[in-house]
Amino acid sequence: MYYYSLNQYLKDKFGCKVYKIALNGGFSCPNRDGFIDTRGCIFCSKGGSGEYAGNAEDSIRDQIEKGKRLVESKTGNGKYIAYFQAYTGTYASVERLRSLYSQAIKHPDIVALSIATRPDCLPKEVLDLLVEMNKIKPVWIELGLQTIHEKTAEYIRRGYPLSVYDKAVTELRSRGIEVITHVILGLPGENRKDMLDTVDYVCRNGVNGIKLQLLHILKGTDLLNEYESGEVRVMSEEEYVSLIIDCLRIIPKSVVIHRMTGDGDKKILVAPEWSKNKKHVLNSIKTAIDLTT
Repeated sequence: MYYYSLNQYLKDKFGCKVYKIALNGGFSCPNRDGFIDTRGCIFCSKGGSGEYAGNAEDSIRDQIEKGKRLVESKTGNGKYIAYFQAYTGTYASVERLRSLYSQAIKHPDIVALSIATRPDCLPKEVLDLLVEMNKIKPVWIELGLQTIHEKTAEYIRRGYPLSVYDKAVTELRSRGIEVITHVILGLPGENRKDMLDTVDYVCRNGVNGIKLQLLHILKGTDLLNEYESGEVRVMSEEEYVSLIIDCLRIIPKSVVIHRMTGDGDKKILVAPEWSKNKKHVLNSIKTAIDLTT
């Protein structure tokens, strides 16, 4: 079973091994600062999904240099992607965004800029800035969709309807910006078909890449309370691997798969326990892929 992995895509595009460096721009989120809500999405950690990102008190250049040192034994002459991971990476004034993005994209070892954000945080002036940055080096926008199902979206407190996501994809692609969509597999109340419908919808609507993320139960989240009360269950490893195989069957070969599982911070990850061994999970997926070919 062939699929287009991120590792292969990066080698094809840049001709060498490329690593992501997770950065923290000190952003907030409209789902936390009161513009939409103050509680955040039900699954989101207090770190805004940026537990592996740098320290927001450090300059962007310092964060990049520290990130390089963490992987320098593996990189050789590799290059890097500057990844604004924590919170909502387009949720600030254009002046501040230009300063942060410019510091990252003009670093000589950075080959691309990747920004995690919400589809409802892409006003025209920000889109124009992204076009400006994309003329310097490739810009990727990572959109947190998670699900196409409105009932689930309300439950997880996503804070915007599917139409907002659709518009964001259209606006970004019309400007030549690469789009990567985040999907969470295993959200409460969703069955296998619901999840596969989300993956299929995303892939049929013009994205360049997709991230498949296993639902994690993290400390400090409202989802943890529901998990501990027995209202929420998590998938077994066998269920998850089987679901990934079904996802791979419907993802077009042109869509780059940026992730096939999660990488939860072990200090705050409560469940599923089996997901802590990411290498084992990926090996299980590879074995299942080999058995289907």
